[in-house]
Amino acid sequence: MIASLSPTLTEPRLISSMGSVSATVSPSLYSISLIHSPAKQRKSRNLKLRASSTSLSTETTKDIIIDVGLVPISKKVLVPIGYGTEEIEAVVLVNVLRRAGAEVTLASVEQKLEVQGSSGTKLLADVLISKCAEQVFDLVALPGGMPGAVRLRDCGVLEKIMKRQAEENRLYGAISMAPAITLLPWGLLTRKKTTGHPAFFGKLPTFWAVKTNIQVSGELTTSRGPGTSFQFALSLANQLFGEATAKSLEELLLLRDGYQNPKTEEFNSIDWSLNHTPRVLMPVANGSEEVAVVIIADVLRRAKVDVTVASIERSLRITASQGTKIVTDKLIGEASESSYDLILLPGGRAGSERLQKSKVLKKLLKEQQESGRIYGATNSSSTVLHKHGLLKEKRTAVYVSDTDGPANDQMMIEGAEVVIDGNVITSLGLATVTNFSLAIVSKLFGHGRARSVSEGLVHEYRGNMKAP
Repeated sequence: MIASLSPTLTEPRLISSMGSVSATVSPSLYSISLIHSPAKQRKSRNLKLRASSTSLSTETTKDIIIDVGLVPISKKVLVPIGYGTEEIEAVVLVNVLRRAGAEVTLASVEQKLEVQGSSGTKLLADVLISKCAEQVFDLVALPGGMPGAVRLRDCGVLEKIMKRQAEENRLYGAISMAPAITLLPWGLLTRKKTTGHPAFFGKLPTFWAVKTNIQVSGELTTSRGPGTSFQFALSLANQLFGEATAKSLEELLLLRDGYQNPKTEEFNSIDWSLNHTPRVLMPVANGSEEVAVVIIADVLRRAKVDVTVASIERSLRITASQGTKIVTDKLIGEASESSYDLILLPGGRAGSERLQKSKVLKKLLKEQQESGRIYGATNSSSTVLHKHGLLKEKRTAVYVSDTDGPANDQMMIEGAEVVIDGNVITSLGLATVTNFSLAIVSKLFGHGRARSVSEGLVHEYRGNMKAP
């Protein structure tokens, strides 16, 4: 491993491919301490460093041999995407595995980095797949979607990468249509128990096909659809980093036992149905939670809702909380020239802070409230509504407070993952966003359409809202 120490007068840092190390340097003393993540696997090794110390009067260079002890070993993951890839599956994979500590590369099998998903969300890949041809990955995971799975199948570079992955007994996986459409023609399902999307289940080898949400068969892991994306990603995180990391992620995503039977509660019920195609605005910023952005847009578009994703930044491109780059439909200034039946804010702490500072968005939200139209937020973005005075006397799924002091938390409904109060809807963390979106579909169109969309996602629909 090659490591270099770049000195400054105050705070030099040692940057290494094995992790991040900080060092404090003076002309007479060199002290180095390792910063590492407990989620990653580790290996003890010695490092030989050439450290340069700079002061006003002296300049010293010397070699240092140190034992850094437990050094994090990064796990490299490849997630390929193509035109028509199912964006929920791709983004959940990237998000969860990056949270686990993996170095995830989102690679385009097209001739350009920008790729439009099956439900219209535009993602900006990190690299073209050709850049990955000679790299070694600990895991290659394929999202589904149509025609995305076909685009992956027809990519010769990706086929070679996947076959080498299987031959060398490294982890690989596929979800939804990808097992039947992509892996099967490549001969990578031989003697492997496999699951996949119900609509393509009949294409799988009959004797080896199993109707489970997750199936691990040796190095191969398969899953059923967008609604099982979190389970798929957590299974892969478990295989890469161990059970402790997967359990921690479950807590973070609100997939813990207390949320296995989630509920939606409604207060002050009003009719949301419209005599036209519903128009939804979703403002986003750098740091917005990509999983929330993609799931809300995907689910609502499946229900035939007109969704506009608008950037409050100066560019159409935003970089979301876990590094996913999303190309939005419009800038917020252009989007503000129209009116919307719903305005929905995705979570992400850094993104929410930026949304809260947008004067254009504040004006839109105030107009939304004054006109009696619908608005809502997931997780941390509920604070934006609260700070703009839009949650007064409204029950919510989350606790919101001002930075100046605690708020009255009596309006938070304990144990509910989605709460509707009149024309306001809020929800908890990442794993609750699908039910948040389906609750909106149900209010707009009824349980029938919500159930139909849910089936397409391979998601268990809980359509009965609980009223007090």
